[in-house]
Amino acid sequence: MSFVQLIRILLARRMLLAISVVSCLLIALLAIAILPVKYEARSRVLLDLVRPDPVTQQVLATNFARAYIATQSELITDYRVAGQVVDALGWTKDPAKIAAYKDSGSEGSVELRRWLADGIIENTEAKPLPGSNIMEIAYKTGNPDEARRIADLIRTAYVEQSIAFRQDGALRNAQWFRQQAAKVSQELTQVEQEKSAYEKKNGIVLQNDYSDPDSERLKALANQIPMQTGGVAAAAITSPSAAQLAQVDAQISSLSGNLGPNHPQIVALRQQRAALASAAAQERSAALAAARASSVTGPSLSSQVASQQAKVLAQRDKIDELRKIQARVDVLRDQYNKTMARAGELSLEAASRESGLTLLGSAVAPDSPVSPKIGLILLGAVGAGIGLGLVGAIGAELSKRRVRSIDDLATADVPVIGRVVYDLKAEDQPQQSRWFGLFGRKAA
Repeated sequence: MSFVQLIRILLARRMLLAISVVSCLLIALLAIAILPVKYEARSRVLLDLVRPDPVTQQVLATNFARAYIATQSELITDYRVAGQVVDALGWTKDPAKIAAYKDSGSEGSVELRRWLADGIIENTEAKPLPGSNIMEIAYKTGNPDEARRIADLIRTAYVEQSIAFRQDGALRNAQWFRQQAAKVSQELTQVEQEKSAYEKKNGIVLQNDYSDPDSERLKALANQIPMQTGGVAAAAITSPSAAQLAQVDAQISSLSGNLGPNHPQIVALRQQRAALASAAAQERSAALAAARASSVTGPSLSSQVASQQAKVLAQRDKIDELRKIQARVDVLRDQYNKTMARAGELSLEAASRESGLTLLGSAVAPDSPVSPKIGLILLGAVGAGIGLGLVGAIGAELSKRRVRSIDDLATADVPVIGRVVYDLKAEDQPQQSRWFGLFGRKAA
């Protein structure tokens, strides 16, 4: 079937096409009259994804931002949020709402508050604006002022629910950390008591750096062992007269290159050196006598070191065991401090009213309804009418074919070779004014 043939069929069946279009338009007008008018109000909130949390200083990772936004969209249409809106509106005590609930047949299967919340959820839509962190909350209803009010109430309930979620979670975690801290504290007390009992039993103690006094004393004695001659020489060198004598010798050596041996300054320095040399000799003799006296009257440093070393070796096993106990004490104390610190942070977070959300203005009452969309419905009705009329016209034509042109008789193997035309005048033979032949036309 060619395009020209299709046009001839539509012209011949134009009444069917017109009836189809008119019928669809009538149905569309009836739908417009029946469908309820709804107004849509929009309220917006900013999701602070980039700003760190004021309590925990944590920032949401970028790869979790999309999932977070989707979660917030679902939370806005959750029963907890819608239930708070129902309570704020006082619908559970509204006689009209109660009557509608009873007429719906849901009484007994769904409670009133849940039924009302489901109605709010059904008319609520939450979605992020493209390319931004702004969440838009839209609510549809038959009254523009009611739509504006409920849109703002949904946003407020959403913010409050977000705060409640954060506070409840932080409070539960804080309680858990406190319970763990109590267990650690109890264990720490037991280990400290065990350490004290062990120290009293064995007569040993540990310092903060895990060292014991006997080991420290051994180190001090080992550092004081000198050679006997080295000790006397060191005493002589470190005497005051020996130090001054060295300084005078240095001055004489530096001045001798420029001054003569009989120079008054050189002579004075030599006299001073002689006096200092005599004093240094006396101090050396006294130091040597003191070293000898100490070696005679008391034990030598070597014997003291040996005695202390034997004492340290005898207590080594006990010291090692005490160090293990001290290590357990330190680990438990550190664990307790960290657990209590985390519990304190969570307690602070539980008391915080920070939601991570920023309100962006208030909803505005819409001026025009968003449904039903009259223009779109009428346009769809016209399109549907044309489509149905086209299908009906082609179906009627195919069920009872008629010859409307030479093209209707032409086939691939049998071409049309001629036609018979009756040229009749309407005034001579009015009764014969009709279609004739293989392809006829109305007589002119």
